Amino acid sequence: MLGGAVLLFGGFRYGYPDLALLGAVALVALICGVVFALWRPRLGVERAADPDRVARGEPARMTLTVSNTSRVRGANLIAADRCGPTTVPVPLLRLRPGHDTTVDYPVPTSRRGVVPIGPLKVTRGDPLGLITLARTYGGTASVWVHPRIHLLRAVPAGISRSLDGRIDKVPHGTITFDSLREYVVGDELRRVHWRSSAKVGELMVREQLDTSEPTIVVLLDDRAVAHPELRDGVADSFEAACEAAASIVAAAVREDLPVSLHLVTSTATGPFLDVLTEATLADGELAATLRRLRAQRLGDTLVFLTGPGGRQDLGAVSGLRGPYPVVLAGLFGDRDAAPVSSGDGLIVIEAENGPEFAAAWDGVRGW
Repeated sequence: MLGGAVLLFGGFRYGYPDLALLGAVALVALICGVVFALWRPRLGVERAADPDRVARGEPARMTLTVSNTSRVRGANLIAADRCGPTTVPVPLLRLRPGHDTTVDYPVPTSRRGVVPIGPLKVTRGDPLGLITLARTYGGTASVWVHPRIHLLRAVPAGISRSLDGRIDKVPHGTITFDSLREYVVGDELRRVHWRSSAKVGELMVREQLDTSEPTIVVLLDDRAVAHPELRDGVADSFEAACEAAASIVAAAVREDLPVSLHLVTSTATGPFLDVLTEATLADGELAATLRRLRAQRLGDTLVFLTGPGGRQDLGAVSGLRGPYPVVLAGLFGDRDAAPVSSGDGLIVIEAENGPEFAAAWDGVRGW
């Protein structure tokens, strides 16, 4: 544009008609290129993921349909659809008005996480290559790549608490004492707890509950200091911990046992597998999380999953053996270090990956 203006001005100013003609042609070409590139094609974009949630390594595909909603002009464009860190070419050659074209391509699922897809980017330029403009069409979609789930055949045994404070492991389905309350007309006399009634001076009745069903609390250590070793931006120990957490949650759901999932650095909200898919390493304080778990007493079986940097924190985790009768720690990515002592009733599983953890979990005899 500047060159054309200079030629046009110089040609008129100093009497060189050839230069003025070249400048005028340059400016006309530029104006035509701007008009051509600024034309915005009318496109409709629809996309569908099949499926939109998949385990790591399993296949998933995205189907993209682009339609020319214009009634007059056909489309002859260069387009690309974003799929995670890459782009997928979408040919829009001679797309006539009222017609559409469909592109189907695989979604990368080799890594756990949320894969963002879209929007469609259309690049349009003039025939002389003077101007190139890019516009986006349609919305975005996401494919959730969940951690792999490994089959866990064993589940923790239930905990039965008696009136004298003893804690015993019992078979699944046992009805046991939960609390005492005052007697009301209609209560069965066989449920009266005579010793407590004599102390209180009123009839006290046992409330019974099936406490043999274990409540599993999974604590995933998502601190960056707990997983210091990265390879291509990914901490293998954290990926293994996520697979272990997903496997425990799936086993609990399969056995219809109550389970909760917690992160060290943030509050876990939403479906458990989606939480594990979105989980990333961050800064956090383990001591505060342990204090909260101690105060809330969310269950009777605590599972702590960490990496090499969390080895020195296992002593603090074992301190939860009071409110949580069973405490298990999964330590990933640190097999070359000295074995961890299982003192203070802490069960320790050291593994390199999810399958090793699953095999060791099924071999635990200390539930």
